[in-house]
Amino acid sequence: MSLYDQISGNKIRTFLIMAIFIALLSGFFFIVGKYFGSPVPYFTIGILFSLVSAVGSYYYSDKIVLMTTGAEPAGKKEYFDFYTVAENLAMADGLPMPKLYVIDDPAPNAFATGRDAKHAIVVATTGLLDRLDRTELEGVIAHELSHIKNYDMLLSTVVAVLVGTIALVADWIMRSFWWGGWGRNRDEGEDRSPLFFILFIVALIVAPIVATLIQLAISRRREYLADASGALLTRYPEGLARALEKISQDPHVLHTATSSTAHLFIVNPLHKKSLANWFTSLFSTHPPTEERIKILRNM
Repeated sequence: MSLYDQISGNKIRTFLIMAIFIALLSGFFFIVGKYFGSPVPYFTIGILFSLVSAVGSYYYSDKIVLMTTGAEPAGKKEYFDFYTVAENLAMADGLPMPKLYVIDDPAPNAFATGRDAKHAIVVATTGLLDRLDRTELEGVIAHELSHIKNYDMLLSTVVAVLVGTIALVADWIMRSFWWGGWGRNRDEGEDRSPLFFILFIVALIVAPIVATLIQLAISRRREYLADASGALLTRYPEGLARALEKISQDPHVLHTATSSTAHLFIVNPLHKKSLANWFTSLFSTHPPTEERIKILRNM
């Protein structure tokens, strides 16, 4: 697959995921409305809410992610290496200079966001900027610029916002069910169909799971391709390999990262060495870091 095929595929997948999100959330609201005896109003609310969320995720997902992660603009004087590395690599790759942001956190990590190259943003933690030397930083920035060039960051950022939205809606309806609607319905003596009750509970449980599966459906190959493209840009795979080693071995956990934004980062920021993490890593959007390092060092 050529780079242009990958870019086109990522654009198509972005809008496909937005369509699935609209259908999923609207159907979710319809089932909830069916249980409460008002399917049409609930379905209408679901359609409108999902449309606004989908369009908003396309145009404002980068701002939402920056706010969620607590990122702040990075000044050239304070973060000279970060700025000059990004400027030089963007010029070499034929990309506009991305906006640079910093997260004040000792956990080393980085990600890219934005809907296209003209609106691209590269974010790094202070831990990353403090721990990496210039060649390692070049490897990380080149990796993120590769995500920008092939529209990976658009797909990832839109998914992050939509997955978070579904999780919030499911949580809100669940709380309303236990603390409001269920009690009122029992007091009013309304006879609810057991089938709709089952569908209601299933919808509350399944909707966030399906949303997460959509998140995980983003191919691991995008990380391998970004590693390879970044190494090609710097002509020094060892720089990125060393950077990945330092990031993956660091004991700090990025506190502002969440399960809906974890897939954005170059290395999973929620990584924990445990049996549970080993199991969930089988379904992770991040390929094993050890495998990525091995491939880079065999280039």
